[in-house]
Amino acid sequence: MRGPVAAVVPAAGRGERLGPGTPKALRQLGGLPLLVHAVRSLAEARAVDLVVVAAPPGGVGEVRALLAGYESGADVRVVEGGDTRQQSVRRALESLPDHVEVVLVHDAARPLAPAELADAVAAAVNAGAEAVVPAVPVADTVKRVDDDGVVEATLDRSCLRAVQTPQGFRRDVLAAAHAAEEVSGTSGVTDDAGLVERMGATVRTVPGSEEAFKVTRPLDLVLAEAVLTRRRASRGP
Repeated sequence: MRGPVAAVVPAAGRGERLGPGTPKALRQLGGLPLLVHAVRSLAEARAVDLVVVAAPPGGVGEVRALLAGYESGADVRVVEGGDTRQQSVRRALESLPDHVEVVLVHDAARPLAPAELADAVAAAVNAGAEAVVPAVPVADTVKRVDDDGVVEATLDRSCLRAVQTPQGFRRDVLAAAHAAEEVSGTSGVTDDAGLVERMGATVRTVPGSEEAFKVTRPLDLVLAEAVLTRRRASRGP
């Protein structure tokens, strides 16, 4: 049985590593903001019923107007985010209708994650998983290094995975993890799955996608433009 699914997109970050100027989610890719690409991808997923975007503080009107200018094919809402990613996700969670049972959390900085990836994550949660993350094998050799730059160990990459988004959760599990983080005030984790792990819940993986890479630095934008050009060419006129 498929439960109602909502996707949350925290888009309040500044994205300094891409350089000064526009917030990362509003940077242009192929003539459209990264956020528009991310929302469209989620809206195209068969499993997703609602997309909620957490805008920068004071920027709800701007983001709402931006998204209204592009067809997405799904119910898209905008709420005010917070000063941190966790605050933004938490505020978006609190805004969801009561009947939503499954929540996907997706980074606007992964604009080319295919809709099929969201469907696979949602399907795994609906099949009984508490939390699900897309993951890809690590291609590089990974070493643990101390504060002085000295290598302490070479890690076995066969059991290492790079984790992507959208990440999927049972709503009650994700809400409990965020509530616990709000009380403790010391997160130290970089994704929602980390909060769920800290709470003791089981996080499962599904195969990720090479196209769900994160746009963090200027070179990532170059790669994203190339992928987008290839996609458009494959669709034809």
